Amino acid sequence: MVESTIKTIQVKVKLFAIYQEVFDTPELDLVLLPQSTVNNVLQSLIEQKPQLAKWQEVTRFGVNLKFVSSDTQLQDGDEVVLIPPVSGG
Repeated sequence: MVESTIKTIQVKVKLFAIYQEVFDTPELDLVLLPQSTVNNVLQSLIEQKPQLAKWQEVTRFGVNLKFVSSDTQLQDGDEVVLIPPVSGG
């Protein structure tokens, strides 16, 4: 008998500004498929909250305290940060 189990990875997503407002929490724990990218995380959040789509082109990304590109592949235990533009005075 062959057991069919799909391996997954877990990441913590830190939310700021509009992302935190929309999800009403400062962070999310996500379970993803291996080889998922930072952009996969963003697309998943937009699927859940479509009003975030207008921010996707201007959002920057960080993984484990380093700025990264959207095609950065994630590893189990990574901390992902979504950084929308912010203004203040």
